[in-house]
Amino acid sequence: MALAANRAFNVNDAHLLRYSRHILLDEMGIEGQERLLASHALVIGAGGLGSPVALYLGSAGVGRITVVDDDVVDETNLQRQIAHTLARVGLPKAESIRTAIAAINPDVVVTPLVQRVNDDLLRTLVTKADVVLDCTDNFATRHALNRACVVHGKPLVSGAAIRMDGQVSVYDTRDPASPCYACVFPEDSDVEETLCATLGVFAPLVGIVGTLQAAEALKLLTGLGSRLIGQLLMVDARDMVMTRIGLSANPQCTVCGQRCRQPN
Repeated sequence: MALAANRAFNVNDAHLLRYSRHILLDEMGIEGQERLLASHALVIGAGGLGSPVALYLGSAGVGRITVVDDDVVDETNLQRQIAHTLARVGLPKAESIRTAIAAINPDVVVTPLVQRVNDDLLRTLVTKADVVLDCTDNFATRHALNRACVVHGKPLVSGAAIRMDGQVSVYDTRDPASPCYACVFPEDSDVEETLCATLGVFAPLVGIVGTLQAAEALKLLTGLGSRLIGQLLMVDARDMVMTRIGLSANPQCTVCGQRCRQPN
């Protein structure tokens, strides 16, 4: 089911031209494009994953995009963070992404927030979004984002990439069969934090993963196709192999377990 289907938004002549290749798709049409134009996406992280995510959401016509990141553009980012340019080194990444989207589609309303997320901020932002995209690189933020999405019943599109390996999944606890992020990666698990600053990352990999995240978000917003709910898509960029792993909700999960234990 599309998330923004109950919002009125009329496609005008300019939209018909700009989004003609979407509208030609039987699965999308004018109705699907209207849903995108009426939608609000929340993107947490404006780096390697956030760049393709934001650019594709903006070019596809998602009406409102909020981008949150407290970092600034650095020259070392430019190997993979395609929304940024050499001319914007030193500027906040969230502001840089707004500039990049405006150059492609100035009709999109982009709200850049140059700050680190916390529970209070997420509580405010998640409630206003139709879809949330996790483009971060640390488990603390991922878990905080997951908790907010579970509490407020919002779908979370999660991506990760390091070295030559990436993964994408959709956690949507409105679906009784869907796990949350903590079901798969428990908060109390002893997981070693890995950062591309120390281990490296293959430049096109973040583009592949981020583009997959954008595709899943657009499908959620329009009701197009099936989604990666209850599935973890693993991307091996060494041999360009993609593998799906089935995921299930954990009744003992400390975040969404009570939902799992409730009778149908």
